[in-house]
Amino acid sequence: MAKDILKLQPEAVWRSFYELTQIPRPSKKEEAAIAYLKKFGEDLGLETIVDEVGNVIIKKPATEGMEDRKGIILQGHIDMVPQKNSDTEHDFEKDPIDAYIDGDWVTAKGTTLGADNGMGVAAAMAVLEAKDLVHGPVEALITMDEETGMTGAENLKAGILDGDILMNLDSEDEGELYIGCAGGIDTTGEFTYTPEDVAEGMAAYKISVKGLKGGHSGLDINLGRGNANKIMNILLLKAGEKYGVRLAEIDGGSLRNAIPRESFATVVVPEADKENFELFVTEFEAIVQDEFKDVDAGVVVLAEATDMPEKLIDEKTQANLYVAVASCPNGVIKMSESVKGITETSTNLAIVKSGNGKIELASLQRSLIDDDKDNLGAEIRKVFEAAGAKAESSGSYPGWKPNPDSPILKEMKEVYNNKFGKVPEVKVIHAGLECGILGATYPNWDMISFGPTIRNPHSPDEMVKIDTVQLFWDFLVETLKNAPKK
Repeated sequence: MAKDILKLQPEAVWRSFYELTQIPRPSKKEEAAIAYLKKFGEDLGLETIVDEVGNVIIKKPATEGMEDRKGIILQGHIDMVPQKNSDTEHDFEKDPIDAYIDGDWVTAKGTTLGADNGMGVAAAMAVLEAKDLVHGPVEALITMDEETGMTGAENLKAGILDGDILMNLDSEDEGELYIGCAGGIDTTGEFTYTPEDVAEGMAAYKISVKGLKGGHSGLDINLGRGNANKIMNILLLKAGEKYGVRLAEIDGGSLRNAIPRESFATVVVPEADKENFELFVTEFEAIVQDEFKDVDAGVVVLAEATDMPEKLIDEKTQANLYVAVASCPNGVIKMSESVKGITETSTNLAIVKSGNGKIELASLQRSLIDDDKDNLGAEIRKVFEAAGAKAESSGSYPGWKPNPDSPILKEMKEVYNNKFGKVPEVKVIHAGLECGILGATYPNWDMISFGPTIRNPHSPDEMVKIDTVQLFWDFLVETLKNAPKK
């Protein structure tokens, strides 16, 4: 049962996390969660601030004898990625997450779990309410809208926080410390099409590409998983050449920062080619399944008879769309030479969606090198424009430059080694943590990121490993107790 989560240890962290799962909080719809956090801080009698964009700041004084320690800011984001399986009924703006224990993990039924970054927020809440911890001055900074633009971090005002050390609680591998992250930029394209009538003698089909794992478009981009938009485009391109298949509508992917797991299209085929087309789709499915058998074995490609659409996308725009998607780079562009095993630059074609006379394409570029991220965005704009689409790049945010000489890094390595008998790995993450943006506003901060083990964030397979939450909590508590002096 879902409430069995409340019996897990550490109890305070899991209780707050479970309560967060019961509050709808998709990006840009976090009002209820912000109000919940505000009341939480005020009920504890702590100074609680909600700034003009919705960031929540809660300040807790040092425990007796720890007043001379540097102030620590525990930082996480309140919003979660709202993604579900196509056969799951769930309204992310109204319904609670159906979380449950599955063996060694906590996950959710058919939706994202919100452990990204609910676990980090819950840990900060547990510190704030604890009566038995030893710590210097602590501030919790809970930002809003991290997943769709980092609006909260972008609009955080200087001077509102007093601490010297930022601990970002948004990493996803226990036993690892992160000291740098990739920056990102969104690049979009838009086609305008002319609706055309459907000719006589056509049969209609719904094409489905589904069953892919998807995942985080930064953390999982190097795993070689299938991109539903790319797979669908290959099918449509070949089917158009072979059988004159025409496109009525397309709906692939749903989130800018998730590898697309599903794509659906409505097409029409000449009646005379129905059987050949159906056989083609079956054979195409076998090819795709063989290609991804080692990394995305659940992929399914189907063609099912459906109602005749009222209109089609005009033939020229259809052809231009296929060219744009086929030509758009996708996946890992370059691995880092300075940080072995880390993706340096990547891009993900996240959304291909038609409606109201337009077709939208959305992609997200990431890089540890800001110029490379911007240059890749410019390259993709040229691809879209060459195919006849309007294109733009927006929402650029900086990476977080690693500081291997960070004092808090040295301190936390020692604390972890003393506590667990091993030295934590130090890494740079190919994802958009808020540290780069926050550090520009507070350049004096010494910053680090860590967290429990979370797998498949940004997908309905998201899960958090139970035993790592206790390790994460113990490490956090011990670090606070050993906070450096001013």
